[in-house]
Amino acid sequence: MGGSGDAPTTVLRPLREANVEPGERAIFRTVSLLHAVARPLTRLDWRQQDRLPRTGGVIIVANHISNVDPIALGQYLAFSGRWPRFLAKASLFRVPVVGAVIRACGQIPVQRHSAAAKDALAAAVTAVDQGRAVVVYPEGTISRDPDLWPMRGHTGAARIALATRAPVVPVGQWGAQDILYGNHLGVPRLLPRKTFRLVTGEPVPLDDLREGPVTAEVLAEATTRIMDAITALVAELRQDEPPAVRFDPRQPAGVAP
Repeated sequence: MGGSGDAPTTVLRPLREANVEPGERAIFRTVSLLHAVARPLTRLDWRQQDRLPRTGGVIIVANHISNVDPIALGQYLAFSGRWPRFLAKASLFRVPVVGAVIRACGQIPVQRHSAAAKDALAAAVTAVDQGRAVVVYPEGTISRDPDLWPMRGHTGAARIALATRAPVVPVGQWGAQDILYGNHLGVPRLLPRKTFRLVTGEPVPLDDLREGPVTAEVLAEATTRIMDAITALVAELRQDEPPAVRFDPRQPAGVAP
């Protein structure tokens, strides 16, 4: 798999200077603690942070490559000036201590594969309307592509975008898989130090899809544009070409029709 060489120096301001967005006391403390733990163990290659809107509701869409990458993405967004509100699987909220922390940090539970999943979308719409930065992994899970390229996406991010008319800002990330690969669990590989590479793209163009009814075709087109934008950023970080056909876990052979 491709890489992007040695990371440039990333200059970090103190969190209270980098992020002045109002937020829960718990989210500031949690981000500060995670940063204190992760910073000595990782290198940072953070790019185009200025593309992230500093105020107002925004939907941030990103690729998912590891159980570690929410930490990498959350740090990047917090130090770029926005407190992330992840749509996270509801089972995490039932884990002792962890559940209490993420609930106090304003994260949004998702009851996957159930009718209650729509409640998460409604909560996300409310958060965006309140001016929050909501983070969605459009793939819905860690990539199952053999080389961890972005898979075919679900329509949740598109539904939130069309309901709120808020900008959809893509973020590509690479590097967390070197600590824990894909959906694997086990002992993290911390040495030698790994590099978290993240880059923000321009907002995904969706205005032409907001003028008519929200049909299945409109949602599919919006989702394709979102995944194309994320994939382009991942290709930039990896300095590699993505597959011509996006992996589709819903197909028996994992190939899109």
